[in-house]
Amino acid sequence: MKQVTVAGAGKIGSAIAELLHHGGYGVTLLDCHADHLQALVLPEGIKRRTVDIAKGLDAELLNGQFAVLSALPFHLTRNISKAAAAAGTHYLDLTEDVASTKDVRALAEGASSAFIPQCGLAPGFVSIAAHDLAQHFDEVETIRLRVGALPRFPSNALGYNLTWSTEGLINEYIEPCEAIVDGRRVLVPALDGVETLGVDGVTYEAFNTSGGLGSLCETYEGKVRELNYRTMRYPGHRDIMKVLLSDLRLSERRHILQDIFTHAIPGTAQDLVVLSVIVTGLKDGKLQQETVARSIEAQDFMGGFRTAIQLTTAGSICAVLDLLVEGKIPTQGFVRQEDIPLADYLANRYGKIYQ
Repeated sequence: MKQVTVAGAGKIGSAIAELLHHGGYGVTLLDCHADHLQALVLPEGIKRRTVDIAKGLDAELLNGQFAVLSALPFHLTRNISKAAAAAGTHYLDLTEDVASTKDVRALAEGASSAFIPQCGLAPGFVSIAAHDLAQHFDEVETIRLRVGALPRFPSNALGYNLTWSTEGLINEYIEPCEAIVDGRRVLVPALDGVETLGVDGVTYEAFNTSGGLGSLCETYEGKVRELNYRTMRYPGHRDIMKVLLSDLRLSERRHILQDIFTHAIPGTAQDLVVLSVIVTGLKDGKLQQETVARSIEAQDFMGGFRTAIQLTTAGSICAVLDLLVEGKIPTQGFVRQEDIPLADYLANRYGKIYQ
């Protein structure tokens, strides 16, 4: 039995712990809130430990652990990854934050263990799918990634319910977004690039948000004309966020917006994840397009009911961990999502939710 530590006992972290326990791993779940940690209804056998990782993580807590998986806010990434490096423990996270990933990459240099950031939905599965599609072409022209984590039954002007980290959501709406435009790697503003698209007969809007490309810009710089990532929402969402963040300047006071969202926007377990990965390029001299599209709803999976965002995010990092255990991905140094074979991922017991 491989022993693993999961840092963060929120909606995603607790789902990771449950899925890994169900899959035969020995799991220790860390969180700074003792009351919350003890109140969680979890299978017997999952160990709980109260640790304030904001003050740092003692590497000794990771002794004997095969891996540590971070489901904490992006600004705590470095504390966990530093401890993993000191302990020689494999490290995986879900961050979309570009700066945090650069810190992880630096720690991975010369490390004896694997450092695998961005193992969620986007970046994560969509990065793996995009890279796999690109291999089908003689020459790639464009790669477009579109992802939405949405309520099935929107009931407010934002057309939105909280399904994952509020802090992460606000961060991706504010930070500059990497892209490739006319063959050049550039930064474009969040909330710009608005477009309309349809999936399964439903109309969505999409706009630039930060972090969804992971390392794809680095991988495809100089190789494609266009590469971008945009978040999908129900129409009208982006304009309201533009008023809040730009006109009311709440981008300068994130804690206020986070407090408003936390207290005014309800969560929901009736959610939906919609994704579309579109690659165009030349095959035998002809311009062709290939698409991977999925709509994933909340459902029962591995011993319990899981929301769509839990399935696609927690399920994804669990799949990557399995592939690491099986030696199907690199076991040392910095590992990109593009290094993960799509066929192996989809064949995995956790990754199959994307089939």
